[in-house]
Amino acid sequence: MFPLSTVVFPHAELPLHVFEPRYQALIADALAGEGCFGTVLISAGSEVGGGDRRCDVGTLLRIEAILPLEDGRSMMLTRGVERFRVLEWLDDDPYPRARIEPFHSVERPSRELLSQAAAAVRRVRMLLSELDDGPCSPIAVDLCDNLEIDGWMVCALAPLGLFDLQRILEEPESAPRLERLIDRCCERIHDLEALLSQSD
Repeated sequence: MFPLSTVVFPHAELPLHVFEPRYQALIADALAGEGCFGTVLISAGSEVGGGDRRCDVGTLLRIEAILPLEDGRSMMLTRGVERFRVLEWLDDDPYPRARIEPFHSVERPSRELLSQAAAAVRRVRMLLSELDDGPCSPIAVDLCDNLEIDGWMVCALAPLGLFDLQRILEEPESAPRLERLIDRCCERIHDLEALLSQSD
């Protein structure tokens, strides 16, 4: 397990800089196996040094590329595979470990709901760009025939707070997940539009 101060969704890319010896050992073990490891959001504490508190729903990551550096550090590109739920945290020696079980969604979102979610995410990013407080250009969410992947990618692109994103990740089914995403985006849109009106 590689706890992080970020929320990772299935199918989303995550670059990582691995420098702590314990996580260098984790990556070596992952590469000796199937090239996968888990990550969860740190709910309190720091990524470095241990002693953190961790959420119990996370994402399995697959190592897609790795660049070893001369001093033992490495740069990696990983991609989310699927969600899991932590059943039990084990000893952190030599690195954080846990017993987990898969946490699957049963149904896929409708294309209409997915389009609404993508529009809400795009609007938030556009407003942040106008306030010079986010991405400099609006996003384009290209919807395809794989509604499950598109549903996760819309969540991954949402510029929301970590605990909002964690609650979205923890939502068991896709329709309520996207509805929660839309609700949080609409609240943020309201706040951002109010800020823009004050600056006019």
